[in-house]
Amino acid sequence: MTPDGAMTILSNIDLFWLVTAFAGGMFGAMIGANYAFAFTGVMILLGLGVIAATGNPIILDYVAFGPAFGPHIAFAGGAAAAAYAASRKALETGRDVNSQLVGLNRPDALLMGGLFGVIGFIIQRVIEWIPWFGSHTDSVALTVLISGILARLMFGKTPVFHSFKAPEGQHRWLEWQEKPAQLFTIALGASIFAAGIAMVIGAYILPASAVDDTYATILDNAHVLPFAISAITIFFLASGSKMPVTHHITITAALAAVTFFKISENGFVGLIVGVAFGLFAAFGAEMWARITYYYGDTHIDPPAAIIWMSNTLIALVALGWTGW
Repeated sequence: MTPDGAMTILSNIDLFWLVTAFAGGMFGAMIGANYAFAFTGVMILLGLGVIAATGNPIILDYVAFGPAFGPHIAFAGGAAAAAYAASRKALETGRDVNSQLVGLNRPDALLMGGLFGVIGFIIQRVIEWIPWFGSHTDSVALTVLISGILARLMFGKTPVFHSFKAPEGQHRWLEWQEKPAQLFTIALGASIFAAGIAMVIGAYILPASAVDDTYATILDNAHVLPFAISAITIFFLASGSKMPVTHHITITAALAAVTFFKISENGFVGLIVGVAFGLFAAFGAEMWARITYYYGDTHIDPPAAIIWMSNTLIALVALGWTGW
């Protein structure tokens, strides 16, 4: 018997995964939310390699997107722990998702990270239960958003939403990619980069997918490879470098490209659609930053907010060709 098959509570919630999600949230708080997210990227690369070698997606399912480094568990747990620590005057700001909270000598903050790891695990599994929507959205990203909102309601002093204002002083997200021309340029490059990778994977994997489940699994996860590359760059952002934040752009562009490549069987169609959705994600994230993050005192994640919206929109647009 596998360790995660010992006790199933509900159809998609196992006690083993629930307990280990607590540890994942704690670990995210220990090393800092952004560092935990960057490790998600590393684990995705490992997971894709394991799929290619064995056909088994367990590294992706359990380590990259599950109890170990799933963003809804490790990143969200670390972000919530930071909000809690700031509310107890142990951290300067609840928006600090870079600091390693183990250095605070506050076990309560680490335990709060664990609690939000469990909450994130449960919320994500509940979203998966929702008919049609649960399988046509990014439930992990939506959970990160919900977790951030919950943490602000519990530990913050500012409202979840605020009026749409221009950035000024400390009230900004990423000052080097907030101006429209700069943001457009970054998004254009990141979208072509991501959609191109997805197209090449799709073009070479698709012919074999009908006869080999391994290749089909790789194709279905092609969009997470550019996302992994973007996630890894967060190591440098968290360490103080002015790195572009592009994971919301690359995963959206790549997913749209793969989706419409499957529909049209034309790589240029996939590329164009991918770029269009990548640009949407870039400006959408900045919009979310301006209404939730700029003047908030805890971290509500703009990329997560736009990823689930973009993912759902891609599925809705694709309905015109694929049906329900």
